Amino acid sequence: MARQVRLKNTFRAYCRPRYHRLVANVRQRLGQIIFETDTKAGRIFDIVLSMLILLSVTITMLESVRSLQLTYGRVLRRLEWTFTILFTIEYLLRLYAAYNRPKYIRSFFGVVDLLAVLPTYFSLFFSGSQYFAVIRALRLLRIFRILKMVRFLGEASTLRRALEASRPKITVFLVTVITVVLIIGSLMYVIEGEASGFNNIPVSVYWAIVTLTTVGYGDIAPVTPLGRFVSGLVMILGYGIIAVPTGIVSVELARAERSSSKVCPACGLRQHDQDALHCKRCGERLEASS
Repeated sequence: MARQVRLKNTFRAYCRPRYHRLVANVRQRLGQIIFETDTKAGRIFDIVLSMLILLSVTITMLESVRSLQLTYGRVLRRLEWTFTILFTIEYLLRLYAAYNRPKYIRSFFGVVDLLAVLPTYFSLFFSGSQYFAVIRALRLLRIFRILKMVRFLGEASTLRRALEASRPKITVFLVTVITVVLIIGSLMYVIEGEASGFNNIPVSVYWAIVTLTTVGYGDIAPVTPLGRFVSGLVMILGYGIIAVPTGIVSVELARAERSSSKVCPACGLRQHDQDALHCKRCGERLEASS
């Protein structure tokens, strides 16, 4: 009996470390394939995944077409469930292989990966929720990493900083516009009234928004001369309002580009990566432009 116990303990002591090493190696290999594109297997995985995402989004869009739904509804539904199961397995593998699991779950792509599989399961309880599966298209943003287009992410970062810098001005602008459309909507309700389709102030505010943004659906239109005069002023005001946020963002974007670009003091080249330390043309140490 004691000999059997010793043999069992020896077997455990021999196999357990090898088992843990095997599991760690498998997890590391999965992590390289799923989260990295430096290897051939990782690149193939991401390309195949992107193709499956495109097919899945296409299937979801086709399923919303009434004639196709009546004819091929069962086939499209089966395909959608097939893609959902594949994406669910992929998400579980990502959770298993993630180097920092909590960080991945809270990250942008972690949330998108989860939301990509939930709509189909929710469709079992809420009819029509499967169409929200088109959110899977956001996963195609990984194509920047797949195609070695990470340099474009630096431009996206510049745009993000410009938008953040524009936030106070844009907020004031939007509050002003909302106040203007409330006043114009109330004014048009008093001038035109229900006889012209301005049944209440909310409907009149809707007309003011549509007119101020120069969309002009034409479902509601003023009839009286005074109403048409006010309408013309609103249309002209709309053209001026459109230019305001464009100018704000353009100025902040130009300022962000100047502040983020690095200039070579030797040759004057500006087209460098954000983390570059030396000029890619002449090798001189870089300095940030003021």
